[in-house]
Amino acid sequence: MSKKINTDDPNWEKEAVRELAWNSLKEQRRTRRWGVFFKLLTFLYLGVLLYIMFDLPGIPGRENVAGKDHTALIKLKGLIADSTSASAEKINKLLETAFNDEHTKGVILEINSPGGTPVEASSIYDKIRALRKAHPDIRLYAVARDLCASGGYYVASAADEIHANKSSIVGSIGVRMDSFGVEEAMKKLGIESRTITAGRNKALLDPFQPQDPAQRAHLQTMLDQVHQQFISAVKTGRGERLRENDDIFSGLIWSGEAALELGLIDGFESSEGIAKNMIGEENIIILEPKKSLLKQLTEGVGEVSAKVIQTLLLENGAHGRLE
Repeated sequence: MSKKINTDDPNWEKEAVRELAWNSLKEQRRTRRWGVFFKLLTFLYLGVLLYIMFDLPGIPGRENVAGKDHTALIKLKGLIADSTSASAEKINKLLETAFNDEHTKGVILEINSPGGTPVEASSIYDKIRALRKAHPDIRLYAVARDLCASGGYYVASAADEIHANKSSIVGSIGVRMDSFGVEEAMKKLGIESRTITAGRNKALLDPFQPQDPAQRAHLQTMLDQVHQQFISAVKTGRGERLRENDDIFSGLIWSGEAALELGLIDGFESSEGIAKNMIGEENIIILEPKKSLLKQLTEGVGEVSAKVIQTLLLENGAHGRLE
């Protein structure tokens, strides 16, 4: 903040010159800071670009593992759906990479997912089963983290063994379809639906129309069929390890401790413990989808830029308070 000059002071001219010089010095400092910031930003962009172009160490998922025996670790996180990091396309490619590497001694699929679409989950399940058959000497272990539910458990059930934490949430073997109805509210508000269709069932699940019993029955049949496919996959994967309990397939979720009693999992072991004690290879290589060039540049630079800007703002603010 500029200092107000008192023109009644006989030395006001000298004070004005001093204030002008001080403001000029502050402006030079500020310009120098921003100049340093943009130079650092430019070097950072060039550095990241060189790492990507020459595939140097340090970029996640790009480690050169040729010639080294290892345990392959694949992390399945989030919603299992098309265009997500846990899509069947991405996870299946990583599974193929792991199984086709002659130095892979075992594979761990670490799951932290609430589920997803039946088609995507089924595709990963089928890929695991096919790869296990093609590579009988390589075992695949599924590890449930916080959540391994619905489609997440669908995928896990294809593994040789499933492990979890005692506090993990496991299960939710069921299928759901969500909708809502607002026809009564529309009547009270005087709103009329004017949907036009060709085909008497084209407006299926229209929230502005009363529910049609025949359409509901059709959808229930469809969900039951998908549910039976889910149940069949789990039974095939788990076999005789499953306990006789109708609630297993009711859509309920269980703690890891209860899941062990029901035969939904095989034990309590971490990824590191499995690599060391079961696979016998502590050298773990994490396989993950390669990020696009733009994403790799923006992620690293964005984080550093934010920190630099924050530092500059704090410095400027500190000078302002001291003055």
